[in-house]
Amino acid sequence: MADPQTALITNDAVVLGLLAIILGFIFKTSSSQRSGLVTFYKYVPALLLCYFLPSLLNTFGIVDGSQSSVYYVASRYLLPACLILLTISIDLRAIINLGPKALIMFLTGTAGIVIGGPLAILIMSAVYPEAVGGHGPDAVWRGMTTIAGSWIGGGANQASMKEMFEVGGDIFSAMVTVDVIVANLWMAVLLLMAANHKAIDAKAGADTTAIEDLKQRVEKYHAEHARMPTLNDYMMIIAIAFGITGLAHFCADILGPFFANNYSWAKEYSLNSKFFWLIVISTTIGISLSFTKVRHIEAFGSSKVASAFLYILVASIGLHMNVMAIFDSPMYFVIGAIWMLTHAGLMLIVAKLIKAPLFYMAVGSQANVGGAASAPVVAAAFHPSLAPVGVLLAVLGYGVGTYMAYICGLMMQAVAP
Repeated sequence: MADPQTALITNDAVVLGLLAIILGFIFKTSSSQRSGLVTFYKYVPALLLCYFLPSLLNTFGIVDGSQSSVYYVASRYLLPACLILLTISIDLRAIINLGPKALIMFLTGTAGIVIGGPLAILIMSAVYPEAVGGHGPDAVWRGMTTIAGSWIGGGANQASMKEMFEVGGDIFSAMVTVDVIVANLWMAVLLLMAANHKAIDAKAGADTTAIEDLKQRVEKYHAEHARMPTLNDYMMIIAIAFGITGLAHFCADILGPFFANNYSWAKEYSLNSKFFWLIVISTTIGISLSFTKVRHIEAFGSSKVASAFLYILVASIGLHMNVMAIFDSPMYFVIGAIWMLTHAGLMLIVAKLIKAPLFYMAVGSQANVGGAASAPVVAAAFHPSLAPVGVLLAVLGYGVGTYMAYICGLMMQAVAP
């Protein structure tokens, strides 16, 4: 970890520039068609590099992450703006049109994550209680709340949980690594199943006719609504994102102190936290606007702007990482494996009971665990035109992620030793 007195770079403008260069390098190389790079990124997820490379700046003393304000700015301004833009684009009508089985599988995936966290703690408490112990900011259950946020919504919800539950830097570093590695192993399993989906669906007796209708509907919608964005479009996106962020800050500055001063139990549920109200208000307003014409800003790229904000946030989080932390506690991987197996097992059981096509199971799972970054990858493995369906369900995950991960966090707190 870098020492604030010996860090080579202390100017946050330089730090932000370095993060931007790192992100640009990752995105440029991950989209390259060169055989060496294609092979590299086949095994090393780009998202993991977005965390890992900035962490090297901290590990080798180039930047002191604890003294930098880049993360504070990203989490207080870019994070709520990101959540607003992502939730505004939710098209609940289109999601309903996917049919009840698609929604059932998505919600089953969410339930599997909410249940799996506390269950993993209970199992490890009986087998190896030291693995789920700890006190204060570095308590294991606190670190696990960030995995819950990531596996239900995504990076934005993960950052939300980190702040809401006051997660310590060391436990967070370990849990980020567990999160990314376990999630990508499960994604590899889903892609393998997607390659054999016809045989699996036939054996399960699943009705896949709705999938063909879905392909045509998705292609038609995007052909009618997609357009090349203009400067006016981008300025409107910025106005909406940061205007609502400002309103959320204004309300949070009132609600946080109000609960802190008037209700002694408020801290237990994070109701005294300005950040809690900032995230909840931003998400709620975003979802509310998805029922209005404002949601059409997605047609000219609001989710891409949101993703840019999100990756800056991810890189700034990396500045606080201790990449060696995971080697101190390999049992965290066991916790992550139990958690993911609970999610996967529940998904497979429900899919068999309702005879849901594998597509709904795979995309419903990845929309939770992987979010908008990887859900379309799994969807496209079935058919390229279905990739937007993965985004659609993943965006729904952003909407419910803050709430459900928070509930999961409270459950884990209750069962933690």
